[in-house]
Amino acid sequence: MSLFPRGSNAERAAVPASSRASEGPAPLPPRNRVVEEAPRVLSSTTTREELWSRAESLAWRLSANLGMPVRLAVTDNRSTMVSFRRGSQVLQLRLHHMFLDAPESVVRAVADYAGRGHRAAGGLLDEYIRGQQPLIRQLRRESDAELNPLGRCFDLRALYNGVNEIYFQNGIQARIGWGRMPPRRRRKSIRLGVYDHQTREIRIHPALDRPEVPAFFVEFIVFHEMLHQLFPSSGRTGRRVHHPRAFRERERTYPHYGAALRWERENLGTLLRG
Repeated sequence: MSLFPRGSNAERAAVPASSRASEGPAPLPPRNRVVEEAPRVLSSTTTREELWSRAESLAWRLSANLGMPVRLAVTDNRSTMVSFRRGSQVLQLRLHHMFLDAPESVVRAVADYAGRGHRAAGGLLDEYIRGQQPLIRQLRRESDAELNPLGRCFDLRALYNGVNEIYFQNGIQARIGWGRMPPRRRRKSIRLGVYDHQTREIRIHPALDRPEVPAFFVEFIVFHEMLHQLFPSSGRTGRRVHHPRAFRERERTYPHYGAALRWERENLGTLLRG
């Protein structure tokens, strides 16, 4: 699971900062400072009122920089530090709580990257995140610890063991299970699998646990996520690459690679409906 997940135009990998100077934010009306939610936990000494105040301040700084409303959600994620959805009237933004006290240069980089689509701003964000690693939660919450591999139609542990033996000579060390079913709503994309480098956990979207989904396709998604342990994402070229060339080349060695891509393309609408 990478810091900046792939997705639609809403969520892209981050990357080096534009250096547009700020002359300081001008006051904006309250409607341009929208805080959607504060982080659940920061420390035992931080009150919820303090979190809301800091989150509101960050939303105000971003909104002032962009000149448009910012709907901000502050998270305690372990892997995705920045995600967003740009609309014509509002920017919906999710940030890790490490950004609550970010310096103005980093706030400008967030505004440039998420609000203006300046991919070059991601380099500064990557650098800032690397410097804030101690703030990223390392331990799972109790609710995160549940990782059930046995579904109604597929046993992910059995699939994982078979893939590990055949394609990796049992060299992959990870736990695997079904993710939680998200709320039912219209969506334009779906993430069928996730690999968390910190916890070495693979979660597969429960939309695949159906009798009409072929076993080779579920196996392919498991194979894909296992590859992330061998080929982590990198940002060496100035932009974060989640699937480097070596990853893609190895992925194509899966015997049912072409059939899996065809099945996904032909059945994506069904998967999106959950």
